[in-house]
This record gives sequence, structure tokens and C-alpha cells, in this order.
Amino acid sequence: MKKIFAAIIVTGLMASCSKSFLETLPINTITEEDFYKTPADAYQALVSAYSVLNWDGYGNIALSAEIASDECFGGGGTSDNGWNQWDKGIKMNDLNSNAWKKYYTGIYRANKLIQKIDAVDFKGDDATKNRYVGEAHFLRAYFYFDLVRMFGHVPLITAPLEPGNYNIPQANPDSVYMLIANDLKLAAANIPATPFASIPTGEYGRATKWAAEALLGRVFLYYTGYYNKPGIADVFSQADAIAAIEDVINNSGYSLVPKYRNLFRASAESTTDYAGQNNAEGVFTIQYTYLGLGNQDQQNGNRMQVMIGIRSQVLDPYYKGWGAATVNETLFHSYAPGDSRQTASIISINGEGFADTYNQGDQAQYTGFFIKKYTPLKDKNADDLGGSFQWDNFDNYMVIRFADVLLMGAELNLAANAAKAQGYLDRVRDRAFGDQTHRITLGNKTQIMQERRWELALEGHRYWDLLRQGMAAAKQAIDNPSSQAGFNVVFRTETNGLFSIPETQINLSNGTLKQNTGW
Repeated sequence: MKKIFAAIIVTGLMASCSKSFLETLPINTITEEDFYKTPADAYQALVSAYSVLNWDGYGNIALSAEIASDECFGGGGTSDNGWNQWDKGIKMNDLNSNAWKKYYTGIYRANKLIQKIDAVDFKGDDATKNRYVGEAHFLRAYFYFDLVRMFGHVPLITAPLEPGNYNIPQANPDSVYMLIANDLKLAAANIPATPFASIPTGEYGRATKWAAEALLGRVFLYYTGYYNKPGIADVFSQADAIAAIEDVINNSGYSLVPKYRNLFRASAESTTDYAGQNNAEGVFTIQYTYLGLGNQDQQNGNRMQVMIGIRSQVLDPYYKGWGAATVNETLFHSYAPGDSRQTASIISINGEGFADTYNQGDQAQYTGFFIKKYTPLKDKNADDLGGSFQWDNFDNYMVIRFADVLLMGAELNLAANAAKAQGYLDRVRDRAFGDQTHRITLGNKTQIMQERRWELALEGHRYWDLLRQGMAAAKQAIDNPSSQAGFNVVFRTETNGLFSIPETQINLSNGTLKQNTGW
């Protein structure tokens, strides 16, 4: 624990650059006593918390969760280990250390700003102060939600730790979810309700009232499903979740991009048809940039992109990568004829005419299918732009899409307002098929979960959707009996779907931290 929290104060807050509002100049090293005086100081501290969102690599929850789900195998090279361990649920010391450090660093920075912001002289500008407070609470909730989903029992830290006070016991998950819900409610109340069309382009990537409400809906559905609870204590109820999601749907200004394939640069019909890095469907979008220009310490590129790229070769229009998270062919074949989401989501080596040019090389768990949505492209690749394909891929990641919000609305309203739930589902399916003739009559939650599988495929949501349906449902989906050892996957229900806590953190805590069951 000590390594996570010690010496992550204000020093070098802005040593990295990113898109939009994160593109600021570095500052000189200063002491904490000289900081947190002006609104500019508070803004820089806020940006330092946002910058942790860019930390990826093996700390990318979207990638590790995809591999742990039924949608992907580990992939990578035949000598790679980490991805295969997520796929098969095999213990590997410190496999999740990057994620643990990432999230607690973000929590530390958010906590520090929350602690110090009253010392900042905003000269009566309460609106700006309240916004910064709301965004800091949003980020803390975001980081904690990823942590508690991955690890279950985690230390609950709501203020910067003092020297010598690093051995914090793990909290009951109920307490963590109460903090998350309260943080997001505060964020929604403090961040202005600016509709999407009115958001300045330089502020893309900042948390909005709508992002807080949408994340509240996601947190509610996961917590109540995974833990079989009616609500988040007395903090957030089913009615609250419905109201939050309805507000996003009706008042945020976000909407579905007309054609599904134009959501993603790799699947867009053309560069002019691509909806853009910050389009009307991205309710909350993490910003990435190539401006690290080959310096991996900048941590501003989308590292997941190089990991999922086709291994070690360029197949125009796709650029090279490491071949992680090969797609399970059952996902590809599960789509109905005419569903545009199939070919917009997945690269089929044979289906796209690469059978004669593709070289399998040392690709592990080759299935013939790769993730398309965020795969790097040959056109305007990081190398050509002066960076490195290893560190500087730059496609933004849509954490929450408006289609996801519609499906959350359908799920939440299923019992209370079946007609409304049906309408939300219809909007998603109509876009997917390009007509209204493929609608289905909505009668149960299973149909919504299946629609989520097709709509949100390979975006990092499937594993959590399975877990909140129960261990039996997760096992039925994830188990992959195969005579080929590389593809034989058995979901271990004794872990309850939780990841292993990094051994280094357990050791640093002097035994205060306890490993999760099954690991």
C-alpha cells in the first residue's frame, strides 16, 4: 500500500499531455504548501486526477474483463502469460498490480483535491468551485467502481493517507458502493446540466451531470444484481435509478449515431462518415492522444489498441499490434443476418479476404477473429504521426454510450413501464438493422442481456453483465469445453468472478490485506 500512496502529492502534476482540456503545459516542481491557492491550482490538481484515466497497459479493465468473459480468449504471442491467465482464471503473482496502482493513484489525487479545495480562493465563483468538487467526486466514484468490481473487498480511503498510515483494512463492499452512490449523486448535483451540443470542444472528456447519472444507473444495476440487493442501502433506489437514466435519455442531448458502424474509426464506411472521436453517443469518453511521441512515460496513448491489433503485421486498412483478446467465433456467429453490429465489431480474417495474406506466426489462441472497434488503423497510424504504435494510439474510448443508457432504461423500466422499455429496445435494434422489421417483443430481462451482448460487444461490459446474472449464468456462458488445451476454459465459481489481489500489495500491507477466495 505504501508504494501506492507515498509521494504522489503535487509534484509534477502536469508532466503529461492529452487531448482537449488535458493539453496543458507542464509546470515546475512545487511543494504542497505553495499549491492549492488559486483556481488555476485547483484546475491543475483536477487534471492530474483525470490524467490517471489514461493509464492503461495491463491496468486496462476493459481489456482484462473482455478476456475473462466468453467473448475473447487471451491471445497474444505463444510466450505471453498474462492474457492467458485472465482467460483461464489462473493465478499469476501481480497480474493485476497495474490496475490496483492506477485506481488508488486516481483516488489519492481526487481525495487530495477534495481535501484542499476549501483553501482555494475562488473569489466568490462558487459555480466553478462546485463543478471542480463534483468532478473530483465523479472520478473517485469511477475509480472505486472499477476497483470494487475487480477485487470485491478493497480498502476504503476517503482522505489522503498520512505517513505511516498505509495498512488500511479492506472494507465491506456495501460501504464502498454507498460511497460511490453518494459521490455520484453529489457530482450530478454540482456539475452543470449542459446539453451535449453546448459543451465546448475543449471540454470533451470532462465529466458531466449526464455521465454521473448514467454511471449511477450502471452502478445500481451491477450492485443489485451481483449482490442480490433491492437498492444501494438507503442511498439509491430503483426509482432513483430510473429517474437518473430517464434524465439522461430525455434531457442530455446525447443520441444514437445514425449508423452503427460509423461509431468507430476502424469500422466506419469512410473517414468522412466516421462520427468522430467525441460524437453524440459518447456520454462519457476517455481522451487519448499520440502526443507522447514515443515516450511511454507520458501514458496518454490508448494502450489497449496496440494490444488487440492484429499480431505483428499490417493488413490494410488495419495496423499492427500484439494480437491479444482473439474473439470467440461463437460471438461472431451469434448475430442475426442483417445485423450491422457483427462486421462493425469483429474482424473476420476469412470474411474480409485476408486468408491468403494473413500470417499466423506465433499468434496464440488463433480463432480467425479479432476485435475491430478499437483496432489501430494503417491510415494516420501513430508511427506516421511521429509517435510509436506501442504507446501512442489515439482513439478515444467510450466508457458509456447512449445505446447503453437506452438498454439500462429498458432493463430498469421492464416491470414498471413495459411500453417504455420496449421503445428503448426498439431504438437500439432499429439502428442495428437499419429498419423496423427486426423488432422483437420484449418480455424478459434475458432478451435485454442478449441485446447488450450484441450492442456492446468487445467494449468491456460483457463480463460484468454475466456476473450480475449470477455465478451459474456466468459459468454457463464462459465455460468453453475443448479438446484443444488452449481453448479449454473453465470458469471457477469459487472466485465469485473476482480478480486476484496483487501479491506485492498484500506483502506491503504486512498481512492487513487478505487474498480473495479461490486465489
